[in-house]
Amino acid sequence: MDVFETAYLRATAYRADVANQKVRPHQGYAEMRDRFAAPLPETGSPDSAVIEELADLGEPGLMHTTHPRFFGWVLGGSSPVGVAADWLASAWGQNAVMHTTSPTAAAVEETAAGWLLDILDLPRTSAVGFVSGATIGSFTALAAARGELLRRHGWDVEAHGLFGAPQVHVFVGDDLHTSVLSALRYLGFGNQRLIRVDTDAQGRMRVDDLARKCASATGAKLIIAQAGQINTGAFDPFLAIAEIAKDNEAWLHVDGAFGLWARADPDLCGLTKGVERADSWVVDGHKWLQVPFDSGYAIVRDAQALQNAMAISASYLPAQGPGDRLPSFLVPELSRRARGLPTWAALKSLGRSGVIQMVRDHCALARQIARGMQATPGIQVMNDVVLNQIILRFGHDDDGTQRRKAYAIGVIDHLVQEGLIFVSGGLWRGEWVMRISVICGATSVQDANIATEAIRAAWMHISASLPSDQVATR
Repeated sequence: MDVFETAYLRATAYRADVANQKVRPHQGYAEMRDRFAAPLPETGSPDSAVIEELADLGEPGLMHTTHPRFFGWVLGGSSPVGVAADWLASAWGQNAVMHTTSPTAAAVEETAAGWLLDILDLPRTSAVGFVSGATIGSFTALAAARGELLRRHGWDVEAHGLFGAPQVHVFVGDDLHTSVLSALRYLGFGNQRLIRVDTDAQGRMRVDDLARKCASATGAKLIIAQAGQINTGAFDPFLAIAEIAKDNEAWLHVDGAFGLWARADPDLCGLTKGVERADSWVVDGHKWLQVPFDSGYAIVRDAQALQNAMAISASYLPAQGPGDRLPSFLVPELSRRARGLPTWAALKSLGRSGVIQMVRDHCALARQIARGMQATPGIQVMNDVVLNQIILRFGHDDDGTQRRKAYAIGVIDHLVQEGLIFVSGGLWRGEWVMRISVICGATSVQDANIATEAIRAAWMHISASLPSDQVATR
């Protein structure tokens, strides 16, 4: 059997049955390590047999992130059209570094970039780099910010590096996502040097504290805001932050990995009012757009600033024509897959109305689940459900923090083991909470109902069975 047909049949069989499986992996890492452990083969095997063996060995250890009741992290469901386009990208074997290496990849990216700026309603002349995700997206955009801010202060970081460079003051909210902190660290902005800005109960940056701290700093300034806090889904007050950035001649960057998609929906875009005034943005395709991993977009208003930071040149690389979009000048990779193809396919398949409906439906389902939880004694919804994120606390005020933590861990573990849904936990405002992210394209009203009843039943079971002297141990 042809190896491509073998892969197709195994992939389609898996996807056809995934909703009937427990959401969690059937086997853990240690078991899967043993399954795959083997010495290097001395002789080869037929290609189709290799794919069959890979699927046979690998499927028991898969986390079913495409399952309609996967709510564990903010991960999209890899839509069929995106997967199919991704297969073509792999089969065509294109290096999307420049026009000469793949005219198709370059042209598709240019069109998809325009569509993204349109549906997100961001400045249409912005540069769009197709990256692997929000971490590298922030790295890319913030490299452009670093270079431009230092140029304004008489320093060419691309030529002279950071030794002896003027200081750049970086202002971040206390509840910033860790991926942005990683990107800053990669760029030489150590975590201990960041200026932390107070946040409110939902994780939104407090503009009074930002203004005060900006006023007390002299020199280049970089402000990083959020569209969609990872736990609460909250949005920073962009209009006020943009004014502060303007007054301080600061570069404003927005981490909008999933929340920026609210721009597409007329009913939700008010949450992002003022975000268009930023200088750069990052957003993921493998979240709400349902594009397969890995897919993200670094968007920078000043295209030249991005090109200054990312440009790669060598005598052996083909020359580009004047006015051409230069793919290799927009991302930090000289060799990469044609990531624009799945994005083009997803937007072509959904259209504007499809994206709007998907985002709107998921937010409605999140509110539905939250209402069911609020009506259950002993369960508290800890956030204002303004988007697709829900965080739940288990237990009553007089139970104490450690016992509530034990309840939350018990409920999460019970649900994961049961396998009807998958959820995860995290720490929020000193409380261990359950995190629910509604973002898989296949999730329906029925799935939301199943999730609500499963959480309620798990809570009743754990609250009745947890010994009074048991407390959380992790």
